[in-house]
Amino acid sequence: MAAPALTPEEIQRYKRHLVLKEVGGQGQQKLKAARVLIIGAGGLGSPLLLYLAAAGVGTIGVVDDDTVSLDNLQRQVVHDTAHVGVAKVASARDTIARINPNVVVETFETRIDVSNAIDLIERFDIVCDGSDNFATRYLVSDACYFAKRPLVFAAVGPFDGYVTTFKPHETKEDGTPYPSYRCIFPDAPPPGTVANCEEVGVLGAIVGVVGTLQATEVLKEITGTGDSLAGRLLIYDAKGARFESVRIAWDPDNALSGRNPTISDLSIHATSPAAAVCAAG
Repeated sequence: MAAPALTPEEIQRYKRHLVLKEVGGQGQQKLKAARVLIIGAGGLGSPLLLYLAAAGVGTIGVVDDDTVSLDNLQRQVVHDTAHVGVAKVASARDTIARINPNVVVETFETRIDVSNAIDLIERFDIVCDGSDNFATRYLVSDACYFAKRPLVFAAVGPFDGYVTTFKPHETKEDGTPYPSYRCIFPDAPPPGTVANCEEVGVLGAIVGVVGTLQATEVLKEITGTGDSLAGRLLIYDAKGARFESVRIAWDPDNALSGRNPTISDLSIHATSPAAAVCAAG
């Protein structure tokens, strides 16, 4: 299928992309053709939605079953005071329409779970996890593996953040698979052992920094620009004003994509308890 042509208005709108040799017209057409699914329209989802829409990603899917509350607004910048009480997916859709009316927004006012994860994910090219609990993270990671979709993942703490890209369905040049979420964290911590955002708080701008990094990785994956974060974990320490990148490797013993996997479908998640974590906010 031929890439969609840019209209004169789009050429004017994206001119700063078009003059980048790493993006150019072909890259912008790839962005226009791309379909990106964002899990969670909260702290991380906010900069993701804003920057992917501004960049001209053609179709953005948003999954969230929550409504906007006043205490969201300290960090969830895709929402505003006028939308308190409104479904987050509807609030995000309204904001995107104001930023870039060329973007198609597909809203899913639901919680992603075993019954809908594969169907939702298979409709899109790339998935972004901005969820706020371990149960959803493992579900989304496993579903992306089975659906063969790259997953751009991020999480935050009160003053730190983490970003990486998972594509364990693909292999490196040496034939070794890329790592999955389960290569780093084989099992979720027991419920109640990790404090949630309401208990420990989060500096609002942290999710802006980390979510914007996440958006950048999505744009790189779509346009084929630069080096992917697959196989590396980018760590942001706000208090120390430091970034560092660490290598992460495929674990041949991991239960999902190892040599002898024990997870062959999503049924393991049917009874998996949620464990709260300070993440998307």
